[in-house]
Amino acid sequence: MIESMTRRSCYLAVLLLPGLILPPGLLSQDATTKSSTIAATTQPGGCASFAAPAAGGGGGRADRASGQASTRDFDTANLDRSIAPCDDFYKFADGGWIKNNPIPADHSSWATFNQLHDKNEDVLRAILDEASKDTPAKPGSNWQKIGDFYASCMNESQIESAGLKPLDPEFQAINDIKDVEGLQAEIAHLQREGANAAFGFGSDQDFKDSTKVIADAEQGGLGLPDRQYYRDNDDRSKQLRDQYLEHVTNMFKLMGDDPAKAAAEAKTVMSMETTLANASMDRADRRNPDNVYHKMAVNDLGQLTPHISWNVYLKEVSAPEVGAVNIEQPDFFKALDSAFSSVPLDDWKIYLRWHLIHSAAPALSEKFVDENFDFYGKTLTGAKEQLPRWRRCVEATDRQLGEALGQYYVQRNFPPEAKTKAIVMVHNLIDALHDDLKRLDWMSPVTREEAIKKLQAINLKIGYPDKWRDYSSFQVDRASYVQNALRGRAFAFNRDLAKIGKPVDRSEWDMTPPTVNAYYNPQMNEIVFPAGILQPPFFNPNGDPAINYGGMGAVIGHEMTHGFDDQGARFDPKGNLKNWWTDEDLKNFKERGDCIAKQYEGYEFDGEHENGKLVEGESIADLGGLTISYAAFEKTLKGKPRTEIDGFTPEQRFFLGFAQVWAGNYRSEAARLLIKTNEHPLGQFRTNGVVSNMPAFAKAFGCSAGSPMVHSDTLRCRIW
Repeated sequence: MIESMTRRSCYLAVLLLPGLILPPGLLSQDATTKSSTIAATTQPGGCASFAAPAAGGGGGRADRASGQASTRDFDTANLDRSIAPCDDFYKFADGGWIKNNPIPADHSSWATFNQLHDKNEDVLRAILDEASKDTPAKPGSNWQKIGDFYASCMNESQIESAGLKPLDPEFQAINDIKDVEGLQAEIAHLQREGANAAFGFGSDQDFKDSTKVIADAEQGGLGLPDRQYYRDNDDRSKQLRDQYLEHVTNMFKLMGDDPAKAAAEAKTVMSMETTLANASMDRADRRNPDNVYHKMAVNDLGQLTPHISWNVYLKEVSAPEVGAVNIEQPDFFKALDSAFSSVPLDDWKIYLRWHLIHSAAPALSEKFVDENFDFYGKTLTGAKEQLPRWRRCVEATDRQLGEALGQYYVQRNFPPEAKTKAIVMVHNLIDALHDDLKRLDWMSPVTREEAIKKLQAINLKIGYPDKWRDYSSFQVDRASYVQNALRGRAFAFNRDLAKIGKPVDRSEWDMTPPTVNAYYNPQMNEIVFPAGILQPPFFNPNGDPAINYGGMGAVIGHEMTHGFDDQGARFDPKGNLKNWWTDEDLKNFKERGDCIAKQYEGYEFDGEHENGKLVEGESIADLGGLTISYAAFEKTLKGKPRTEIDGFTPEQRFFLGFAQVWAGNYRSEAARLLIKTNEHPLGQFRTNGVVSNMPAFAKAFGCSAGSPMVHSDTLRCRIW
């Protein structure tokens, strides 16, 4: 996932699947032009689409009939009636689900999101099975490309036979490096093929002129999920670093190095990555757009980094004419510049060999796949087994050819009436937020007017793109899976860099149609809802409106209010970084955000506390989204009887619909990983944290003052 190419804010934290921490080139359908070792969870705006492992290796899965998303609006078997809703609403609403849905061995967490994700993958598998058997398909067609890509991924005997041979030219190029200029050229080459080498580079909208696309460089180059993994000195972190060293050593041994040499090489990698980590910006600090906007003319970059030959680098990545680059973290690049002058070339070669094999491992033979999974799947996320190969191959195809595959998914799984009804709901939510903005007692008329302008300017994208991506220059065949993967990354890298210097294309999507997620992009001022999430339990076109508004309505409201969270509020209606708040209103808003941050800092899982400032934006959006959705839902009830279903009023079903979205189980490793790196709180905190701030919830369930799920007026956080 491109880390800060777009600072989009998403609804879902992440689907933690085994092998989550993979090189970005194998995680994103865009093959990422910019680097992030925990690709799916590092969007500065909180975005997190599904970081599923790329294909490779075996592993099986027991049949999970319960792993299908139920088409029933709400199943009362999900409840735990031994818990009072006013004591712990999450356990009341989801306790039965949690008990009856243990984490499968091939997952590190299991939630309703996973169920819907799996259901969508079943649809995709049927499409890909059909396409891969359709030979000869029309050469160059999307049908041929998705079929051949999937077939090459499924061809285990061919992958085993090839071994490391497809990477021989890459290793030779690293070995042939003679000087710093050649080193930087090779770094550029590896970045084009998806390796997280040294730093990230790509295109981004200019913060100060959202009509233009400029070059953007950011920190990167790590093999662990975040800088804190190199810096924290608690026992768990120290143990994890030892396990990482062992993993890197094992990978060098698999490449043919003797044990002593491999161990020494691993220490070199750790030393270099630690230097980069110590120079990296804190994850919470990166949420502030001002902290990551330092636009510089190319001719001036030498003053910041005298040892980096930017002209050589830009030529090697085949960038178009670049006049300026946004250097997101200048201190990081100063440290990197120093490393180019002080670190021996032989050490750099070791580092690049590691990042090459690290990036390619999931597409290589079984021994590399298994070793990669052993650390990034088992150790980091707690998964016990790998996903079956077909699932990994489906996910890999979706990442590399997402809109080609997505066209067929939409045809088979997203009827027009679903899109029509979703659009109606979106407009109802917009109207509710508009009404709320007009009534806010803490916002002045001047800021209110600007906020309404921004709301009215939000662009809506529902289901799938109006203009599908052109994959004609992406060559796909059945000869080599790893070569298909490398070509896919290069295709996406080149496609991204080609945007530099051109007007922004506001028709683009950053998620594929089958994705079970949604996002808001402040630089585009747009909300995007892929077809994959517009399904039960989030949305049923013919279902109970209470469940729909509690589920999908909360998603819509969440993304909508991201335009006014601690980060989104910094951008104007056109997506420019510009203050449109009065000083007093901004002070009021920050105080309300601080209330959220303080509340969530108190939540703890297995000894790890949520980082209040890191999760502030997503938690503001959760509270605002459900508040707005509730107001919209109440409007739909006017003049209608308050019919009970399963003994629950419409208002109660609304909150149950919200809670069931977050039903889930986490392995402790996965939960710690998310708390350290993700802008979204864990599901139980997202549920209880929101409803405890809503008087409407207390009223719906008759909760008395002083109940655990009822914050007093002095403690209650209120924004919208």
